[in-house]
Amino acid sequence: MSALRHIAVIDIGKTNAKVALVDLATSSEVALRRMANAVATEGPYPHHDVERLWAFILASLRDINREQHIDAISITTHGATGVLVDSSGELVLPVLDYEFDGPDRLAADYDAIRPPFAETGTPRLPLGLNLGAQFFWQQKRFPAEFAHATTILMYPQYWALRLTGVAANEVTSLGCHTDLWNPWTADFSSLVDRLDWRGLMAPVRPARDRLGPILPALAARTGLDPQTLVFCGLHDSNASLLPHLLSDAPPFSVVSTGTWVVSMAVGGRPVKLDPARDTLVNVNALGDPVPSARFMGGREFSVLTESRPETWSNDDVRAVLARKTLLLPSTQQGSGPFPHAAAIWLDADSMNNGQRFAAISFYLALMTATCLELIGADGPTTVEGPFARNQLFVGMLAAATARGVVASEAATGTSIGAALLASDQVTARGKGERTEPPTDPAWADYTSAWRAAVEARG
Repeated sequence: MSALRHIAVIDIGKTNAKVALVDLATSSEVALRRMANAVATEGPYPHHDVERLWAFILASLRDINREQHIDAISITTHGATGVLVDSSGELVLPVLDYEFDGPDRLAADYDAIRPPFAETGTPRLPLGLNLGAQFFWQQKRFPAEFAHATTILMYPQYWALRLTGVAANEVTSLGCHTDLWNPWTADFSSLVDRLDWRGLMAPVRPARDRLGPILPALAARTGLDPQTLVFCGLHDSNASLLPHLLSDAPPFSVVSTGTWVVSMAVGGRPVKLDPARDTLVNVNALGDPVPSARFMGGREFSVLTESRPETWSNDDVRAVLARKTLLLPSTQQGSGPFPHAAAIWLDADSMNNGQRFAAISFYLALMTATCLELIGADGPTTVEGPFARNQLFVGMLAAATARGVVASEAATGTSIGAALLASDQVTARGKGERTEPPTDPAWADYTSAWRAAVEARG
């Protein structure tokens, strides 16, 4: 078989859904389709509109294939999402939105049976952010429907099932704060056996496994070659990490930005993770545990900037640094390194839009630096996704970590990594400009002022 070159990547993020065509010969995206990913509110609870997403996926594959032949398909999605299907592959319950608070109503019952952090590397999170809590709530609230489930799938592999008819699971999604996976034994956690779910779990397969060609009906509908391969797929933050695992020498860290800002440290300093501050153990695409931390930075950015223009001047930056205009955590509460703190502004009177944007960018960088410190990150940091294009974020992250920061040039940081599942390349790191810590002491002074203000709040 000839080498696979043009890989269509289905990338379902919490805020946006994308289908990107990646040219593996150049490690670049050569086509991109995008749509907003809105949660459906009708029905028994808020859920993902999988039929709308499916129509978008098929239309995007059809249109992209008309422009450039698609050799294979890879899949990546956000975490904290799983799917219950029956023997025909049909949903037995809607795919629950992890921001729905229903699972919290059974929190005491769930807490009594969930495994400890030492077993799973999973912190206890609110809402449906622990996937085990979602399934537990669904089983208790909808026992008849749950009883019809024959298979539990992680979200990337649900789409793989629809494309190929093959049911599988994969460790990066299983290991993403689910309570369902033990990263130290590479097996399901005690919770899965306690609730008798092991028999429902689809077989665990490597992310780069070829599950099969697309179904004949889909080939006819999209115009794709009937032999178009579909890879098992992986969790989106781990897709961002994969190119660096294959090509970079530790120590290094990767910050995957989107709705969530997920920091992952490889070969860093040994630290004791604090589950109360939203640190966790992810599992990378090679099956290895990775110290990680996260906060809802993309959501915070959207809320804070609203419809304001993202424009700023050097004078705006100097004014913010000189006045020590500070935004303290957290705009989105319940997760992140300061989950119980409420955001406040300091010295923020009479800000113009440019100064506000600078202060927000600095806040997000300092939150990210806090996450990196909590997981013992060392060496250079690569920023993937939308925040890589924010020069102020990158500059302040370099200042706050006192280490170089590489801003990835890929428009979709996850797509290159997901496409690499179809490749044997080991030198696929995307190009990016490296920013060293600023020499102007005003940046370090600002970092110190922010940290002191956060510490003073307790």
